[in-house]
Amino acid sequence: MFTHLSKRPWIIAVVIAIALLLWLFSGERFSARDEAQAEPDKPLAAAELARVEVQWLEAQPMQRQHVVQGQVEAWRRVELRAQVSGSVQKLDQDKGNRVAAEQLLLSLSPDDRPAQVARSEADVRQRESDVTAARRLRERSLISASELMRLESELAKARAELDSARLHLRNTRIKAPFAGIYDQRAVELGDYVQPGQSLLTLVDIDRLKVTAQIAQQQVTQLQLGQAVSVELLDGRTLQGELHFIAAAADPDSRSFRIEVKVDNPDGLRLAGASATLHIQTGEAMAHRLSPALLSLDENGRHGVKWVNDEQRVEFTPVQLISVDNQGAWVSGLPPKVALITLGQGFVEAGQQVHTQLAAEGS
Repeated sequence: MFTHLSKRPWIIAVVIAIALLLWLFSGERFSARDEAQAEPDKPLAAAELARVEVQWLEAQPMQRQHVVQGQVEAWRRVELRAQVSGSVQKLDQDKGNRVAAEQLLLSLSPDDRPAQVARSEADVRQRESDVTAARRLRERSLISASELMRLESELAKARAELDSARLHLRNTRIKAPFAGIYDQRAVELGDYVQPGQSLLTLVDIDRLKVTAQIAQQQVTQLQLGQAVSVELLDGRTLQGELHFIAAAADPDSRSFRIEVKVDNPDGLRLAGASATLHIQTGEAMAHRLSPALLSLDENGRHGVKWVNDEQRVEFTPVQLISVDNQGAWVSGLPPKVALITLGQGFVEAGQQVHTQLAAEGS
């Protein structure tokens, strides 16, 4: 056989060349495999990373405030009712008039009440005379102590009846308990009224109160005396202060009633109107951004996505301080942050990304 091959030397050369090529190829393959096992995973090339646009934002001082809807009410409002029966004898004031405290508003017929007062006064004078005489007799032991006590008791009873008669007579004259506006009248001249029947309504609008309900998460940030801006539906703004916070939440809404005191020296007729309350709760460092950049995590919390120094995405829950047509103020972010403004919906927290400034991408 070898003798046969020796006669063809070119065949031997081809065999040797093929064997040499196979040996060289196998060496390179094993070397590449060893290098792959020895080297750690390399980071993805920049071309393979998701691209996002970012904008650098810095925290700014801003006034924290709560914005709630409220109802404007008169500072005081009272419905005056009849204390005694009688006919409406005189309308001493017209509704709509401004009246002073203790000013007469309406008169009921006195009927026989003046006579009852006169009889009670005479009875009291008689009882006083009897008691005076009895005390002199008692000093000389001409009457017993029990008899003097009986006469003094009758005098006390007569005085109580006189006070009652005078009160009934006084209740026929309906007076203003405080200065205000004669707002409504429920009776007319000649009407016969019974005790408890509504006669008229008096309101005080020299000062107003604006009532609202505030969430239990926000009530802890409120304090009496805090400045409050009251925005009316027509765009006017009044200044007031928080003067009442309910001690317990409403059992149905779990919110707390608050009242804001607002001076009304011009007597503006605003009671019953709606208003928006802007309650200042102090200064805070916050970022202003577009509400469109807010997203929700799996727990339903508001947050934003941003990129850290390692070019990885982070999601940070934030607290909404205020939201308006121009943007949202949020707290909870680092003082300076590279906020993702484009592409945040395509990346997740922890993912490495390639960033580009928003100005450069425009």
